Amino acid sequence: MKKRKKFGAALLALSMGLSLFASGAYGQAPDSKESYRVIIKGPSSEKEKAKHDYGVRWDFGAEGFTTEVNVKQYQALLNNKNLDIEEVPKVQLVRVENTSQNKIGTTAITSLPNDRTPWGIQAIYNDPAITATSGGAGIKIAVLDTGVYINHYDLRGSGEQCKDFTQLFSSMVNGSCTDRNGHGTHVAGTALAHGASDGLGIYGVAPGAKLWAYKVLTDSGSGYSDDIAGAIRHAADEAVRTGSKVVISMSLGSSGKDTMIASAVDYAYNKGTLVVAAAGNDGYTANTIGYPGALVNAVAVAALENVQQNGTYRVADFSSRGNTATDGDFIIHERDVEISAPGRDIQSTWYDGNYNTISGTSMATPHVSGLAAKIWSSNLSWTNKQLRSELQRRAKLYDIKGGYGSTTGDDYASGFGFARVK
Repeated sequence: MKKRKKFGAALLALSMGLSLFASGAYGQAPDSKESYRVIIKGPSSEKEKAKHDYGVRWDFGAEGFTTEVNVKQYQALLNNKNLDIEEVPKVQLVRVENTSQNKIGTTAITSLPNDRTPWGIQAIYNDPAITATSGGAGIKIAVLDTGVYINHYDLRGSGEQCKDFTQLFSSMVNGSCTDRNGHGTHVAGTALAHGASDGLGIYGVAPGAKLWAYKVLTDSGSGYSDDIAGAIRHAADEAVRTGSKVVISMSLGSSGKDTMIASAVDYAYNKGTLVVAAAGNDGYTANTIGYPGALVNAVAVAALENVQQNGTYRVADFSSRGNTATDGDFIIHERDVEISAPGRDIQSTWYDGNYNTISGTSMATPHVSGLAAKIWSSNLSWTNKQLRSELQRRAKLYDIKGGYGSTTGDDYASGFGFARVK
């Protein structure tokens, strides 16, 4: 079998800023590292020997298995002509566009939110006077991110699962999902924050939903694609095991298509979960949408800002755009934006127990995840495909005509439109 090495094909980054996808790690020689994450492919007998020799982090069956090896083991694998070895790379975090007065990692805005129902909540509920939200009971939202501070006042009691997929010596650690970055806690709050027991906190879209907090990105915001793929599959398997309706929310992305994650998304969708993912922050050029959002079995979410243009909200310039060739057909192809939601200047829960205001398609994604949970909780007999159709139907009711590339109907900037509660 011909030996090949591939670098950079599985790079994953948080969709958190105006420039989402990093490329600095491409093509670097591996000899500067002390250990390597690799995926091993080849004949079954040879893979079994390798599993015995090196151990298994994630086993993807016919697609191969991943493991962590040292320098000596890595060289031995490269010299094995019966195996196909690929390094599983990771990318560093691209900083979020921080629109508050505070930097990531410092004290956030205040001990109380500026607004218990921020503009995105008011917009998606189509109610500028709303003071609290409701819905989502019986639905689980799996947030795959930097972890979640599940003891935040506005999230306390919602966390049903808390798992870490980023530890070196174990592919999954139960009971651990610590967020030292803020991004994951912010995302979770937008999806399902319940305002705290005193009602003075912030509200998410579906406060009745339960949280599955899956830490797939380290505190610096980097993540291996096999860990993300493994977490997606685990969420789908847990949905089946527990008989739950699960929305998988991923505010992360890559400019390139990773086969492990693509396969995992298909697996999860076929198991009955709804997969929602950020479109990316590489706009406003066409064909900049990232993966996994660009996959057909994932709902790609674009970011809106609180500005009216042509009678509707406006798609943010930073929001990645899809393929112009598929405009107007109301069919989801690969690299298509599907739905728009609030994504600029979004206030939500923060990892230190306070609040912060940040922007990105990362922030738009949990609005849709929460909406999906709210709708599904009122229609528990629906399949994930029926739920997706309903999201699309609602999006068509509020066509987005503001922002570069937005036109009447299905377009490459806003997709079908802005799906709302009413």
